[in-house]
Amino acid sequence: MKIAKDKFTLGLELPSDPRWIDVAKKNIKDILIDHAYCEQKAASSCISLIIQHPDREKLVEMLAPVVKEEWEHFERVLAELKKRGFTLGPQRKDEYVEELTKFVKKGGSREQHLVEKLLLNALIEARSCERFKMLWKTIPDKELSEFYHELMISEAGHYKNFLQLAKEYLPEDVVMRRWEEWLGYEAGIMKQLEVRGDRIH
Repeated sequence: MKIAKDKFTLGLELPSDPRWIDVAKKNIKDILIDHAYCEQKAASSCISLIIQHPDREKLVEMLAPVVKEEWEHFERVLAELKKRGFTLGPQRKDEYVEELTKFVKKGGSREQHLVEKLLLNALIEARSCERFKMLWKTIPDKELSEFYHELMISEAGHYKNFLQLAKEYLPEDVVMRRWEEWLGYEAGIMKQLEVRGDRIH
């Protein structure tokens, strides 16, 4: 399947440390467990946005299918674990997302607060897409490689959905200025976090 070249231009300021994939390939069980929880949390995040903003017709329309898709991904990751004789195991602390959440602006209008949440989700999806691309291109397990290729495409679509939604509620120039700030902050997190191959982020 051919991918449009610009589909995965994620705009991340700092690529993942290449050491991550070297360690990740040796810890597929841990990667799959963490990935399962990432999909569960992604579905939950979209549900929360819908519950908090049921009056936003465009948001409900765009995110309802994402909830379904993220939950299907959760179930599929569980299937990949089972296929390899692994069980889910406990959830791990996600230091990356914890640090990102600190950058969400407090206060402001309802629209500003919503846009902050949408940009947070867009950034998580963008970084996940980048990591899935690394897994697709590098892991020797052909079946799992194809799985991550498929999910990479999906995550790229979700990333674009969140950015598009943000522009529904604030002017595009305002959204993109704030997005640049988010990208800079996220790059700082990536520089500081320990390289761990047992986590997606």
